[in-house]
Amino acid sequence: MTTLTLAVRDSGTMLRRNLRHMRRYPSLTFMLVGMPVVFLLLFVYVFGGTLGNGLGGASGGREAYANYVVPGILLMAVAGTAQGTAITVAMDMTEGIIARFRTMAIFRPSVLTGHVLGAVIQTMLGLAIVVGVALLVGFRPDANPIEWLAAAAVLAMIAFALTWLSVALGLFAKTVESASNLPMPLVLLPFLGSGFVPTDSMPTAVRWFAEYQPFTPIMETLRGLLLGTGIGNNAIAAAAWCTAITVVAFWWAKRLYNRNTAR
Repeated sequence: MTTLTLAVRDSGTMLRRNLRHMRRYPSLTFMLVGMPVVFLLLFVYVFGGTLGNGLGGASGGREAYANYVVPGILLMAVAGTAQGTAITVAMDMTEGIIARFRTMAIFRPSVLTGHVLGAVIQTMLGLAIVVGVALLVGFRPDANPIEWLAAAAVLAMIAFALTWLSVALGLFAKTVESASNLPMPLVLLPFLGSGFVPTDSMPTAVRWFAEYQPFTPIMETLRGLLLGTGIGNNAIAAAAWCTAITVVAFWWAKRLYNRNTAR
């Protein structure tokens, strides 16, 4: 059996393992999806009227704000799933299962690959639920099928990047509790970007951070694809950020995993 065949076989086995965990413990998935849905309902129905008027004048209102806020909510959902991935990785590293895997003839990186693929699948399923709720509360995209596919690709790209980062954070954490806290800033980044209000309404220092942090170009790319607003250079910046995060996080996760499993 070649190394590639072994890698594919064992990665598939670890993927099935993680998907079974999702099926047996659906409460974690519901919790990760529930938070962005609660924020969506809160901002649309409580703040949406006022904030929507600020976006579109007197003709703005709640529907205008629902259209504006959904990309930020989608990024919150991606970041929330990343937090769950860090927890499951930390559980594997602290509960002894890795020691058992070391005694088996398996492709060692397949453990991480299974976590990553399972988390990306979980993220995309969660995003589908969030989009469904958004449509019910007034989200009205005008994207064609190609633009929907492009938006899904952007979300898959950032999900893949943040999943590798969360895997690294789970490996870095000493306990499951600390692993649940380390990815928390990712959930807050949409608030400090263009997720909930335009960046030009912010004070200068906050606006500078909001415009140059990684989530803002991703959210603006999603708005452009789904709502027809201008994208400009945001798509290039989004791809660059996702690539950089993936490369750095993959290298960090691989180094931590090799160090931890060598003990």
